[in-house]
Amino acid sequence: MTDPLQIMIVAGEASGDLHGAKLVTALRDEITPSQAEFFGCAGPRMREAGVEAIVQADSLAIVGLPEIAKALPVFLKAFGALKRSALGRRPDVVILVDFPEFNLKLARSLKRIGCRVVYYISPQLWAWRKYRIGTIRNDVDLLITILPFEKAWYAEQGLDHVEFVGSPLAKEVHAETSKAAFLEEFESDPSRPIVALLPGSRRKEIDKIFPIMLAAAARISKDQPEIQFIAALGSPATRSQAAQLIDRLKTTGNAPSDLIIIEGRTYDALNASDAAAVTSGTATLEAGILGTPMAIVYKTSRLNYKLMRPLISVPHFGLINLIAEKRIAKELIQDEFTPETLADEILRILAPEENAKMRGELRTAAEKLGRGGASKRAAQAILGLLGR
Repeated sequence: MTDPLQIMIVAGEASGDLHGAKLVTALRDEITPSQAEFFGCAGPRMREAGVEAIVQADSLAIVGLPEIAKALPVFLKAFGALKRSALGRRPDVVILVDFPEFNLKLARSLKRIGCRVVYYISPQLWAWRKYRIGTIRNDVDLLITILPFEKAWYAEQGLDHVEFVGSPLAKEVHAETSKAAFLEEFESDPSRPIVALLPGSRRKEIDKIFPIMLAAAARISKDQPEIQFIAALGSPATRSQAAQLIDRLKTTGNAPSDLIIIEGRTYDALNASDAAAVTSGTATLEAGILGTPMAIVYKTSRLNYKLMRPLISVPHFGLINLIAEKRIAKELIQDEFTPETLADEILRILAPEENAKMRGELRTAAEKLGRGGASKRAAQAILGLLGR
């Protein structure tokens, strides 16, 4: 009997944890479960999928260059623990899932000690920090991409160890509950418009983005009180933070008095909504796949933005706009993102003609993401690298 494969897998954020868990499940489906052992940096979903957490990813979900710098001891401790684990267990393959600030450095370190390295969900080098291409060229044995234009872009840079598998969200993003059942559950009126607010899953995003969303909702409610609002939180860890913020802002009139707060049911909320304000990131793809008209927003500290903006080289921030190769959803970034601008855009896309037009354009863009089964194809590509 052969020894089980030792597979190290590292993710650091909620979306990476979700995709990592799906990949682990797909790998188990391709091989006998007893033939593989998984360990590494894992969030709650990967732990549920059976990944032994040498490091818990929950502690690493930090955004912003200054914030990362402050948390450097946490990252160094995690980095050291993972490297020691790799040295001790000598994994057959290391799978790094997104999280480029951490994982590209880990790729270099683990490659130097003889590990085979797979990078799943390509760093967005086509958008910013193109200079990191050398790390992919030298320290990654297989790069697995999920966006349709990425393989051709890497080919232009002279990289051929790249596999496009499609988005793991394609054909997998769907509501668990019908709109009617969802609205009944939360005692919402189906005859009144509904707007979803998606502030992101990180604490810093709740601090910087959610107050502006709430203030925009309050402005809309004053003029059009029939509009209902749902705040869909991406992380249970931020619920108390968000609730405290809402209570504080309600006392100043900068949050709507009637607001539903949910967590873990973002797809249901988007499916039930007529429009949404969505923080730039994976959620824009999810909203696009579900066909929910949206405004894409983002705000960080002035220092973060000053440091990051010169490194960004793409015409759109929103992933769904990048996929569409045109500006379907309006982007309100940094100083352009205010309660006034967001309120105006939400009201614009609630208008029936604009709403129907955007739904059609989102549907067309979502079709470019692939036919589903991305996790299975990624698993097969990894096992192919291992000769299994």
